[in-house]
Amino acid sequence: MKPLIGITLGDPAGIGPEITLKALADARVADALDAVLFGDRSVLAQAMQQTGLHGEIVEIDRVENLRPAPQIFYLCDPHQLGGAVEMGQVSGACGAAAYAAIKTAVHWAVEKKIAALCTAPINKASLQAGQVPFIDHTDMLAHLTRTPSPLTLFVVDKLRIAFLTKHIPLRKVADALNIERVVQGVRDTDQGLRQLGLTQRRIAVAALNPHAGDGGLFGDEEEKILAPAVARAAELGLDVCGPVPADAVFHHGAQGRYDAILSLYHDQGHIAAKTYDFHRTVSFTLGLPFLRTTPDHGTAFEIAGQNRANPLSMIEALLAAAQYGR
Repeated sequence: MKPLIGITLGDPAGIGPEITLKALADARVADALDAVLFGDRSVLAQAMQQTGLHGEIVEIDRVENLRPAPQIFYLCDPHQLGGAVEMGQVSGACGAAAYAAIKTAVHWAVEKKIAALCTAPINKASLQAGQVPFIDHTDMLAHLTRTPSPLTLFVVDKLRIAFLTKHIPLRKVADALNIERVVQGVRDTDQGLRQLGLTQRRIAVAALNPHAGDGGLFGDEEEKILAPAVARAAELGLDVCGPVPADAVFHHGAQGRYDAILSLYHDQGHIAAKTYDFHRTVSFTLGLPFLRTTPDHGTAFEIAGQNRANPLSMIEALLAAAQYGR
């Protein structure tokens, strides 16, 4: 029996609806899972017109009413979006609609009506314009599930990257580091790998400064914070090493030397994963009451509505949700 995966359509003005339809049309996805979509009917219908991928839209409000069949799209519509969507534009209405769909999908996931949740991209500016009090998916999911510290983990082939900090200015990263926070980051990473079923969990902590500070010549965060944190985490029984210079650690991770790397800030890990394979990188949110995956890219407003979006990352995210959601 195939797992039932929930899919939120993302920002209505972005590429989320398009890549969702394209991904569901992929034979590998069709063989791996059944789907229920969360979003507005008009958005899904518009995406069908844009892509030429048509099917019957069946609205449901109970999982018992779902009877998977080819060319049928089961949709849970929160009826939030009131008017037409201008593709590729920041819109408060679209931000509010995206959030309404996420809230509904989270309810289904918490109630175990779906095996996992896969979310199409949302737009931060649209969320703010729609007075949604969260900056991104992770903050939303943490609040909606009362999860204190969900973990973001990127996965592409053998490369797995966890993030200690995410959406903060680069100039504030060093000030955000302390021994306790780094130790907790290692513990969260270990627990996330355990949630994915990994029995071997070798974790490397990336350095902050060039050449891991080079003995304090290029910064002292490695000596004062990162090395003591690694030592303390090792004392707790975790398989951890570092700090490892950031210009080498991600290459070593891709070669399989480490099971995961703890990235200290957003771009440190994002650049590594997206350079390695932009379209196949999948983002997991771990530590929630359910598994959540998402493509590792944004709403791509510049090509939204043009039927030009590459669905490969969405395909990989859905396959990962089916694999681990079991």
